[in-house]
Amino acid sequence: MEDCIRIVREHYDSDVQYEWDRLERHPFEFAITTKMMDRYIKPGDRILDIGGGPGRYSIYYAKNGCDVTLVDISEENIKFALEKSKETNVNIKAVSGDAREVSKFIKGEFDHIFVMGPMYHLLEEKDRIKALSEAMSLLKNGGLIYVSFILMFAGMIFYMKSTPEMLLLESEQIFIDSVLRGNSYAGDAFTKAFFIDQKSIIPFMDKFNLEKKHLFGQEGILAPCEINLLNQSQEAIDKWTAIAEQLCERDELLSYSEHAMYIGKKI
Repeated sequence: MEDCIRIVREHYDSDVQYEWDRLERHPFEFAITTKMMDRYIKPGDRILDIGGGPGRYSIYYAKNGCDVTLVDISEENIKFALEKSKETNVNIKAVSGDAREVSKFIKGEFDHIFVMGPMYHLLEEKDRIKALSEAMSLLKNGGLIYVSFILMFAGMIFYMKSTPEMLLLESEQIFIDSVLRGNSYAGDAFTKAFFIDQKSIIPFMDKFNLEKKHLFGQEGILAPCEINLLNQSQEAIDKWTAIAEQLCERDELLSYSEHAMYIGKKI
C-alpha cells in the first residue's frame, strides 16, 4: 500500500496546475456538487477538506466565509493551494498528510468534512475504512460528511468520449472484465485508482454512524456528452445543467456520472 501512496503522491506532485484546471475542463462536476453542498454549508462553518488537491473546494468555501482546513497527500498541491488562496485574498489552513492518519495532526471538531480524494486512491477496503473512520472522529455530532467515489462506468465513459480505441488494448481488459462482471476495480488507471460499483456505495457507507442524506451523480447525466454540451450556447449549457441537477439523485441514472457523492449526517 505504501508503494501505491508514493505513486499517487508523485502523480499529483508532477503537475498541480493540470489538477487545478480539471474542474474548468469539467465544470458540470463542480456546479452540481457545490449546488448540493450549498444546501448545508453556511458562512462561519468549520470545514475540513481531506484529499482536496490544490484546493478548488477549499478556496470556494473560504470565499463564502467558512473556516477551512485543507489536507492532501501531495505537498505540491498544498503549496499551490496556499499560493492560490493568497492570490484570491482568502485564508485557508493547509497541511500535507495521509487521510488514514489525519487525527494525528488535525485537532478539534468540524461542522463539515469533505473526503473527495482518498476514496479514489486507497485500493484496499481496510484503508478506505481507516480514512473514513479518521474523518468521522473529527466530525461533530450532527455534522455532515461528503464522500466522493469514482464510479466503475466512469472508465467506459472516458473510453467512449475520449479514446474509443483503448478498448482494443490488452492492458485494458482487466478493467473491462470487471465492468462486465459488475465488480469494483482497484489497480492501474490514470494512476493507482479505485473505481467502485455503484451498488457497493450504500453498503460501504452503512459501516459508519451516519444518516444518509443524499447519494448523487456529481456530473448528473452530462458526463457522456460533456464535450458536445460545452460547445453549445451558454443558455443551452445552463438549461442542461439545471435539468441534470434535478435528475442527479435518480438511482437508475447514476452511471451517467463519472463521480458520485454520498452526503451523510453523523448520528
